Amino acid sequence: MNILVIADAQRFEELQQKGIAKHHEIQWKTSLEEVLSLKVFDLVLDLIFDDRPEHAGIYAKNPAVPVLAGMAKTSLAEIMNQYAFEQGFNIMGCNFLPGFVSMPVTEVSVMDEGQRETVDDIMHELGWEYALVADAVGMVTPRVVCMIVNEAYLALEEGTASLEDIDTSMRLGTNYPYGPFEWSERIGIRHVYEVLKAVHDVTGDDRYAVAGALQTAYEAI
Repeated sequence: MNILVIADAQRFEELQQKGIAKHHEIQWKTSLEEVLSLKVFDLVLDLIFDDRPEHAGIYAKNPAVPVLAGMAKTSLAEIMNQYAFEQGFNIMGCNFLPGFVSMPVTEVSVMDEGQRETVDDIMHELGWEYALVADAVGMVTPRVVCMIVNEAYLALEEGTASLEDIDTSMRLGTNYPYGPFEWSERIGIRHVYEVLKAVHDVTGDDRYAVAGALQTAYEAI
């Protein structure tokens, strides 16, 4: 396949770890505005879609080109409602947050049964394992990991334990590959904050209310 990748350097490097360049022709751009035409591509991987949802307006004008879009801070339903996809909805959501791109199983959301077949064909071509999840802000893994990070900041704020002790206890006690502060570094404080805020805005669930220490860390960026 001829694949257009829209990504920052960090996530493009993570994407390369999945080995797709060995079997497909890849063109990497840091901005969709640099692309003259989408019609020459068989697939778009928009890893930064969460931060550039206006890209949907361009994808709507090219309905024949399927798009796997990073979508942990919004939902497919919200994007469809905001943009006129009069000739067909061609976007499928993926967990493309930093730190998750190279994971062995890619989290994917779809709008309807027809997209399930499209995703299955695309993932077969890419050679990726994937798991379908509901179309919801935060998806599944980002919600869980960001909530754990938030609780760790709350524990730090309350003086329950040190940063190092919290990371160590989480790794040993839960067999997680990273402690919550290690996760926050891999994902990036900005992304953790924005996922939590987006989920809290939609659900009103106080479990996702941003801890004061995390808010401070975000404002210090």
